[in-house]
Amino acid sequence: MIDLDWKPARQPERISLEGVSVTLEPVDPSRHARALYAAADGAPSIWDYLPYGPFENREMFTDWLEARAASDDPLFFSVVDKAAGSARGMASYMRMAPEHGVIEIGHIWFAPVLQRTRQATEAIYLLARHAFDDLGYRRLEWKCDSLNEPSKRAAERFGFVYEGVFRQHMVIKGRNRDTAWYAMTDGDWPLRRAAFEAWLAPDNFNSAGRQRLSLTAIRSELAEGQSRTSTA
Repeated sequence: MIDLDWKPARQPERISLEGVSVTLEPVDPSRHARALYAAADGAPSIWDYLPYGPFENREMFTDWLEARAASDDPLFFSVVDKAAGSARGMASYMRMAPEHGVIEIGHIWFAPVLQRTRQATEAIYLLARHAFDDLGYRRLEWKCDSLNEPSKRAAERFGFVYEGVFRQHMVIKGRNRDTAWYAMTDGDWPLRRAAFEAWLAPDNFNSAGRQRLSLTAIRSELAEGQSRTSTA
């Protein structure tokens, strides 16, 4: 048995995670409820694979958000688009086991205007960077309904590794859920971090704001470079 030169991770605190295009702020219904409800209004598919929603009105949504704001695990954040100056999505840390160095990101939903944007990618980067670099976790998990193809594609794009399916894992909204598991380890993270940072760099976008290289392509190039270096 090999002893680990590792200390237990720290529990996330209610602090803001500051990025270039987004800030992840601990959920505050008084500040975020109106903007979040407006951002999700008219897009019921956001809630298809989540255990809650859609909400009939803003009052019901605000009541739900107040319960989320009181939770420590999951610990919910609002994704605030800096350019727009308003919250346009949510994400959380959850299923925290600092003694084992394991944490999950989940309850992720982005308004249509935030989906597939630089801001959305930076939000995931900020969560991963904080978990590994600041809090000292060894393993970051991503789980989703096995039928949720967009979430599975997103996990793979971000660099999470597919680990299999837990069959009949949950019952969500009266339906069976088989859960697809993905994870990223602290050993994976340096390459993923470099790829995130290269993709988010201003020179990776043209004057129309379109990416020059995809995140997957950048990560592959970096991995090939590391491989060449190690075999030289």
